[in-house]
Amino acid sequence: MNAPVDAVSLIDIASYLPENRVPTEYFTQYAKSDRMAKNIMFRSPSFRHHVAEGESAVDMAERAMQKLIERNGADEVLGADILITHTQLPDLPVIGCGADLAKRMGMSPTWVIDLHNSGCASFVYMIALAQKLLQSSTARTALIVSVQNSAGQIFTQSDVRKLAQATIPGDGCGVGLLRKSDDAPVLGAVFRNYPEYAGDMTGEVEPQRKYWEPGTGQLRIAFTESKVMKVFARGNQLVPEVAMAVCDEVGIEAKNVDTFVSNQPNRLFLRNWRDALELSDEQYPNTFDECGNLFGAGIPVTLDIENQAGRIKNGSLVLMSAFAHAGDFAAAAAVRWGAAPN
Repeated sequence: MNAPVDAVSLIDIASYLPENRVPTEYFTQYAKSDRMAKNIMFRSPSFRHHVAEGESAVDMAERAMQKLIERNGADEVLGADILITHTQLPDLPVIGCGADLAKRMGMSPTWVIDLHNSGCASFVYMIALAQKLLQSSTARTALIVSVQNSAGQIFTQSDVRKLAQATIPGDGCGVGLLRKSDDAPVLGAVFRNYPEYAGDMTGEVEPQRKYWEPGTGQLRIAFTESKVMKVFARGNQLVPEVAMAVCDEVGIEAKNVDTFVSNQPNRLFLRNWRDALELSDEQYPNTFDECGNLFGAGIPVTLDIENQAGRIKNGSLVLMSAFAHAGDFAAAAAVRWGAAPN
């Protein structure tokens, strides 16, 4: 598990949660009779956070970045050569928030990349992508940003908030700073595409229309019982599979990692992944009951909360793993932790 000669380190991590902390009772007042509500996949967390009206993805990213700036200095963070962003719900059609974030923060990165795939696995994928770019260029630092902002915008619509699925998501943002160094090296990363599952996650509007066409009805993610079962089977397999692939790459057993963090769709996945990797509750922290499903922001938000609480020590072996959408992408990474607060 020695750091490679051209090592890249995850130097620091930070997060932001919107102030609006929403209890499940907000949704129960609107709930209708729904068979899906009885499915364990849709068992509600106690709380989740929702973006404020008018709060943009760039606003969220800026608030998370301020913590990195306080700890590492403006020159180090804002001088990043590479900026990679993933926004769950872009504020403008087509374009992500990367260039706008750079403008807001006065950054001039050589690379600005907006990822539109990788969903719940986006933070891990960005680590792997930043590592490759840093190793193959003269760039020295990379800033990665994952924004989940759909909960308070899509899932609170008057027709959507009645559905069981509406209670699950929460909003938040996680950011990470990487640097060419062996201080806290990325020891290994694996990512896999499964194009045969592309398109299995679909949006729906009733009455039917394309989401961008004018008309009545509100956009929602379409779930059926058979589709839920397929995603459940894939997710059960994919997250442990890529996690163990990274462990094989770096020569460790998953049960011996100090901290494991995954994406957090629901309690059932969290339990099954813990059991599959033979982990204790102490090894496998989660924020689901407080934050809900944070999609791509789930991993960095959870890591930041655990780190700031002093539960991840420098030198710890941290493993991350996640799958995206209906299973068309999965990724995992292992790092030697070096971001513990002073």
